[in-house]
Amino acid sequence: MVQEKKKIIVKKHPLVIRWTHWVNFPVLGIMIWSGMMIYWANDIYRIGWGDKTVLKFFPDSFYSALNLDGRLSDGMALHFLFMWFFFLNGLVYVLYTIISGEWRMLWPNRRSFKEAWQVLLHDLHIRKSGPPSAKYNAAQKIAYSSIILMGLGSLLTGLSIYKPVQFGWLCTMLGGYEWARVEHFVLTIGYVFFFLIHIVQVIIHGWNNLQAMITGFEIKRIKSETIQEPKAEEQKTAN
Repeated sequence: MVQEKKKIIVKKHPLVIRWTHWVNFPVLGIMIWSGMMIYWANDIYRIGWGDKTVLKFFPDSFYSALNLDGRLSDGMALHFLFMWFFFLNGLVYVLYTIISGEWRMLWPNRRSFKEAWQVLLHDLHIRKSGPPSAKYNAAQKIAYSSIILMGLGSLLTGLSIYKPVQFGWLCTMLGGYEWARVEHFVLTIGYVFFFLIHIVQVIIHGWNNLQAMITGFEIKRIKSETIQEPKAEEQKTAN
C-alpha cells in the first residue's frame, strides 16, 4: 500500500501582518543603527567586575567599521524620526491582532513553555517528533509575544531618556534615568539576538515558510488516497 501526498495552497498570513512585519524589519534596523551612533557618545556599559573588564560594549574598531563614530547628531535625528514609524507600525499590528482575534493564535498559554522545549529539541534533531501542528508553534508564540512587550518597553524607556523632565513620572517608575538607559540598552541587545535567531529559523524551515510571509500563502503536503500495490501473483498474471 502506498500513500500519495498532494500539495495544497493554504492561506496563512493576512495582509496587515505581512505589511507590518516587512515595515518593522528595516525600521527596527535603522533604530538600532542610529541608537549605536548615540551610544558612541557615552559608551559606559561593560561586563566585568571592579577594574576587570571581560566584555566592553563596544570597542573603537566596532564604531569605525560601521561608520558610527562622531555621528551623534545624525544618530539623534534618525532615531527620533524613525521612532514614530516604529510606534505607528507597532500600534497598527497590535490593534489588528486584537480586533481580528489573531492574538488567540499568537499569545502563549500554560502549555507553551513545555511545548517550546519540545520545539527546541526537535530543531536540534534530538527529538524526532515535531511540535503540534498550528499556525505558530509554542516557541514562536513566546518569541513573537515577547517582541511585542519588548517594543512597548523600548518606547517607554526611550521616552524616559528622551524627555526625562517632561516624563519624570515615567522615568521614576522605571528606576530613574540611569536605569531607564540600561533597560533601553538591554532591550536593544535583545532585538539583535532575536534578529539572528529569527533569520536562522527562516533558513532552517526553508522557502515555504518565507514565501508565506511574502504572499500570505504556504504550500502544504497532505495525504491523499491510498493506492493498493498489486500482489506478486497479480503481477505474474499481468505479465
